[in-house]
Amino acid sequence: MPGKEPIVKRYKKNPILTKDDVPYTVATVHNAGIVRHGGRYIMLFRSHRHNGRSIIGRADSDDGFSFTVHPEPFLTPSTDNVFAEYEEFGVEDLRINSVEGEYLLTYSAYSRHGVRIALARTKDFKSIERVAMITQVDLRNVVIFPEKFQGRYARLDRRIRRSRPGQSGFPIPRTSFTGGIHG
Repeated sequence: MPGKEPIVKRYKKNPILTKDDVPYTVATVHNAGIVRHGGRYIMLFRSHRHNGRSIIGRADSDDGFSFTVHPEPFLTPSTDNVFAEYEEFGVEDLRINSVEGEYLLTYSAYSRHGVRIALARTKDFKSIERVAMITQVDLRNVVIFPEKFQGRYARLDRRIRRSRPGQSGFPIPRTSFTGGIHG
C-alpha cells in the first residue's frame, strides 16, 4: 500500500554469511537456523562441499548480524557408526529447538536409502550426540515442538511426494507424536 511501511524489511547488508566467510572449503552457504544461547546467537547452516556432500557449519554472533564461523564444521556425515549408512550422501536442513534444558536437532540424512530424519542433541553447541533415526524414508523438514504434549514429544514434518500433473509436490505438514528420548 502506498505510504505504509512494510512489516518486514530486508536487512541492507544481506547476506550476513557467505561461502567466503567460511574458513574451510565449501561451495555454498544456505538454510540457516539461529538460536540464542548463553547470551550469543548460534547459527547452524548448510553448506555443500565441492564433492556435492552437504555438511552443517556453525557461526556465532553477539548481535545476530555479524557472525564468525568456527574453524571446523559442526556436523558432517558419520563414518563410524550406525548413522554412517544413512548419512553417506550428506546431512542437511537442520532444525533447532530448545526442549527441557537441551537443544534437539533434527536434520535430513541422505543416502542410497533416500532421505530420513535424524535426531541429535546438544546442551552447549560444542559437542553433539546423535540419538536416532526418527522417520522412515522420504520425510523432510522435521521440527520438534518446544513443549511436550501429554508427556510426549511432538513433531511437524513434510513428506516428500513426487508430483504428478495437477498435483502439488508440497503436501500440508502434519503433527505426529513420538516417545521419549532416553539417555
